Amino acid sequence: MNNQIHFISQYLANAGKSFLEHRADDSHTNVGFNIKTQSLETWALNGMGQKLLFDLPNFQLKWATGRSLDLNGKTHAQVVQWLRTFSLEVGLGQPYSFALHYDLPFEWNDDSAFQMDDGDEMNRLVGLRILANCALGIFLNTEKLQSDIRIWPHHFDTGAYVVLEDGSGKSVGMGMAIPDSLVNDHYFYISGYQGHYSMDTSSFGELTIGEWRNEGFKGAVLPASSINTDEVVHFLRQAFEEIRS
Repeated sequence: MNNQIHFISQYLANAGKSFLEHRADDSHTNVGFNIKTQSLETWALNGMGQKLLFDLPNFQLKWATGRSLDLNGKTHAQVVQWLRTFSLEVGLGQPYSFALHYDLPFEWNDDSAFQMDDGDEMNRLVGLRILANCALGIFLNTEKLQSDIRIWPHHFDTGAYVVLEDGSGKSVGMGMAIPDSLVNDHYFYISGYQGHYSMDTSSFGELTIGEWRNEGFKGAVLPASSINTDEVVHFLRQAFEEIRS
């Protein structure tokens, strides 16, 4: 199910690529998570606020103006054709284009079909995105830091990024990643940078929850299973204190 959701997010990323001004950091392709509607959503794609959304519980793509597509049983080719057709009808002025400019960690082709086959798993994945948005929002607010909280469709992490305004030249990236070679679970992470270089963590103090890594990825990680918002916020704050000190 996670691979399907990851791939569906690419439809939103390519809406940003099709209709928004290109940004060097690719941020025009990232997407937000709306806790109230439990949907992924693009930035506004025109001056009228048109957006493309993925309603996770109902497994539907939606234009903000009301057009929707039930994805269950639809192939990739059918979805792209629907997007091309209705991108004109919803006032975007040009056809939608789907063209990934990076590789994904799984295969998907024109005949690959979507299947909504596990409601419990969908609820779990939605719950993790809610946890990520809430914990990151509380952490940023508590530490008086400013950042958008966005999902980056390439690696499919919920992330935030802050340049510290204390004259140190440090910046901090944080978020929740999907399972990978680093952690075989969804996991929270936070890492510090001095200029363009990752900060060495070998001298940092031990964390009461989560752990520091220093080979390959340099930062702290915390598996997301069976933890709550307060625990995530505590992890982020404790690691942040080490990074900025």
